[in-house]
Amino acid sequence: MIRITMLSRADTVKGQGVGSAYDELVKMLKERFSSEFHIEINTTSKADVSHYHTINPEFYLSTFSKKSRGVRVGYVHFLPETLKGSIDLFPPFQKVFNWYVMSFYRRMDLLVVVNPSFIPELVAAGIPEDKICYIPNFVSREDFYPQAPTEKVATRQRLGFSQDDFIVLGVGQVQKRKGVDDFIQLAKDNPDLQFVWAGGFSFGKLTDGYDEYREVYENPPANLTFTGILDRSELVDYYNMVDVFLLPSYNELFPMSILEAFSCHTPVMVRNLELYESVISGYYLGTEDRAEMGAKLRELAADPSQLAHYADLSAKAAEHYSEDNVAKIWYRFYTDLAQGKQLELAPDSREVQP
Repeated sequence: MIRITMLSRADTVKGQGVGSAYDELVKMLKERFSSEFHIEINTTSKADVSHYHTINPEFYLSTFSKKSRGVRVGYVHFLPETLKGSIDLFPPFQKVFNWYVMSFYRRMDLLVVVNPSFIPELVAAGIPEDKICYIPNFVSREDFYPQAPTEKVATRQRLGFSQDDFIVLGVGQVQKRKGVDDFIQLAKDNPDLQFVWAGGFSFGKLTDGYDEYREVYENPPANLTFTGILDRSELVDYYNMVDVFLLPSYNELFPMSILEAFSCHTPVMVRNLELYESVISGYYLGTEDRAEMGAKLRELAADPSQLAHYADLSAKAAEHYSEDNVAKIWYRFYTDLAQGKQLELAPDSREVQP
């Protein structure tokens, strides 16, 4: 049996995608491969593979115990530049933090990115390409799934929305990087539409623009609802009861929220970002700026056939990024590493092959 140690403190900060991705992976491995993998969490026990999901200092120190750690795998959920607009640190502290992040990644024997577009940036930072591979995120269909029309009706009633309301959902932390400014302005510009943002201040007062957002959060426009941080078990109702999921982020890796919306067959609208091209191209409605977001939302509200089209695309995306498919990849990944085999990678994206 292969011994895998997961090292993560992702559950200490609620409402972030890193924690969702971690929970999905551990749950899937335990349910599907309990006889092949022995998984421990945050222990110092001898392991064949140690998988680092977060970059906590105690985990950094553990990387020096090479014999007990086995193959050290780092999960790259972010780079220093992707945190701009998320947290606001004093410049000297920011420099130290940036150095620490990259130093942690360099301590790994292998890095797993959640988007192949970040491989060149890691290489530019001095990490050899042969130490980097790509495995996509996924969500469980047990947790995120399309509900029956009667359930959607009941959810709207319970949350105080009309069946005639056209509802736009945003999910994530309330911060600049997520494009919350545009989401708020869209609500102001479209008083006949309903907007819901599911998320809160995971980093508290360290959140970039905290004071400004806190004011709007506590006194939103009449057609904008901030739910605060929700448990993932609650989110499935929101994805299902809305008409469109909108993620206006300026910077992302591979947002779990998009996969969650796909899995619920909810139409997805995003800001056009180059990094989406390598992972979800063809499955979403892309927009250049807030003006186009507003125009497209009004088009969708007036044309149910367009909504149906993008709902179909979300359903197809859910099939592509299914748990069944990604589970095969992770099984091959851990097995080959533990046995000292060379990983089989797709030449263009460096995606691990099942």
